Amino acid sequence: MMRKNILQYLEQTALRTPDKCAFSDGRDSMSFSALLAASRAIGTALLQQGLSGEPVAVFMNKHPSTMAAFFGVIYAGCHYVCLDAAMPDERIRAILDNLSARAVIYDARNRKRAEAFSLSCALSYDEAVSAETDEVALQAVRERQIDTDPIYVVFTSGSTGVPKGVVACHRSVIDYTESLCEALGFDESTVFGNQTPLYFDAPLKEIMPTLKLGATTYFIPKMLFSFPVRLIEYLDEHHINTICWVVSALVQISSLGALENHAPKHIHTVAFGSELFPRAQYELWRAALPDARFFNLYGPTEATGMSCYWYADRTLGENEPIPVGRPFENTAIHLLRDDGTEAAWGEEGEICIRGTCVTMGYYNNEEKTDEAFVINPLRRAYRERIYRTGDMGRYNEQGELVFLCRRDSQIKHMGHRIELGEIEAAAARADGVRRACCVYDTENKRIGLFYVGDCEQAALMQTLASYLPRYMLPAVCERLSVMPLTDNGKLDRRGLRERLCRS
Repeated sequence: MMRKNILQYLEQTALRTPDKCAFSDGRDSMSFSALLAASRAIGTALLQQGLSGEPVAVFMNKHPSTMAAFFGVIYAGCHYVCLDAAMPDERIRAILDNLSARAVIYDARNRKRAEAFSLSCALSYDEAVSAETDEVALQAVRERQIDTDPIYVVFTSGSTGVPKGVVACHRSVIDYTESLCEALGFDESTVFGNQTPLYFDAPLKEIMPTLKLGATTYFIPKMLFSFPVRLIEYLDEHHINTICWVVSALVQISSLGALENHAPKHIHTVAFGSELFPRAQYELWRAALPDARFFNLYGPTEATGMSCYWYADRTLGENEPIPVGRPFENTAIHLLRDDGTEAAWGEEGEICIRGTCVTMGYYNNEEKTDEAFVINPLRRAYRERIYRTGDMGRYNEQGELVFLCRRDSQIKHMGHRIELGEIEAAAARADGVRRACCVYDTENKRIGLFYVGDCEQAALMQTLASYLPRYMLPAVCERLSVMPLTDNGKLDRRGLRERLCRS
């Protein structure tokens, strides 16, 4: 039977392994049968409030019960929008206003803030999960649902400062789940260690395979990522064997030397993405876990998370960037020139994605949707929508896709076109540089380089001068004690750009 609803994963796995742990934070756990029962109860509670086909905010701390809230929203035929206690009130209000949201589910720790937003329907998790399941009402919703119905809205940062809500449906998430599990070889013995916040799409890498396969996911406490040794102890204690982390989280461990004395005991699969992995740090992980499988994942939220993967089954050349490989099943990549024609083999072009992974656009934002989700210029006879990522890429000699840079990281400086990533790569060659980020002050026409490590500024500039022409050398070079990160663990380039402009 063809799957058309992600809830089928949960229902089938709960029948097969009802008592197995599905989600845990190390203290509280939830089995598949308990998750199913709680989700159906919450779905019933939402239906009793007259909610249907609309967004429902989930304002809960990262916890196994949050999963029940997500799936409960879907049981009600609605789509969930995860909020987070770390978000400022202004951002939450902007999100709720964009959604015209009427309903929120909250936990005890977030009750006061949730109620302060004065939505017409504010349900406590404990109240909702106590509802008596209405099988008839839930079945009526299921009969009306189709695979293009939305299931979540994930908000990303907009260039104007106003968050944009990406809408994804059952079909895109199902195809992603099937392809991801096959490509990375997950199975029922997989024990994930989740690092990313739940209000992004990134946790789909753990959540959906857990539902499909009957695997287990641990939500790792955020504070442990500031204490690498304790983090590794947590991985060992819970026999976590698979991590799908942003690069910054992996670098946080390897750059502080934690792997040298205590490599994780059970890790056999490491997937990384969201940013370029500095080669020196990548090699430290490969050396510490020689028998583990490594995967580089690439893809935007607008294409349901990750769209491409590269299995590290060969040794890279000395200066070779880590490829992003090839697309998942039912996904295709076009590299387009500025004029909309396809780039020649080996030529760089903008990475554009087509297939069922392409999401439904930005919630209540037709203008931004039309800018990024465009008609494929290579299909003249019919209208096919693709997503323009804003990323530049090319194919290498092995036929693997390689991410080069963001379009907006290509600058024109002193009459020369420069890729800021090339300066970062040169900085990474200096002894003692653990992480580097290069930004550009467009108003004052200055290149700025920020880095973390033991290297002195003079020594770093000397290294840069040996690899780069004079017009590419940064006007500002500043050492930081900690590299600033965004909420999802990526380099905070916008914050560093503002810092450069102020200097």
